[in-house]
Amino acid sequence: ELDWKVIGIATDDPLAAEYNDIDDVPDAVLSGVREWFRWYKTPDDKPLNGFGFDEKYLNAEETKKVIEETHGSWKKLRSGDTDAGKLWVG
Repeated sequence: ELDWKVIGIATDDPLAAEYNDIDDVPDAVLSGVREWFRWYKTPDDKPLNGFGFDEKYLNAEETKKVIEETHGSWKKLRSGDTDAGKLWVG
């Protein structure tokens, strides 16, 4: 099962002026976020999560492309242009 995660920062956060793209975020923070997503389902006896892109984060430009693509797919599901199969789209 593949899903996407988007990391954002509140505009009123004191670091918001410093963090304009993923390369602005310290490696220690990125590593901590990645490990949280790796492990967060294990208390429910689910396996560790894996990551694509060699575990690298996408920059803002690439992330916007993914958002546009997935939003387009969602709109096709909602309109009936794509077969939803077993997905609930109500």
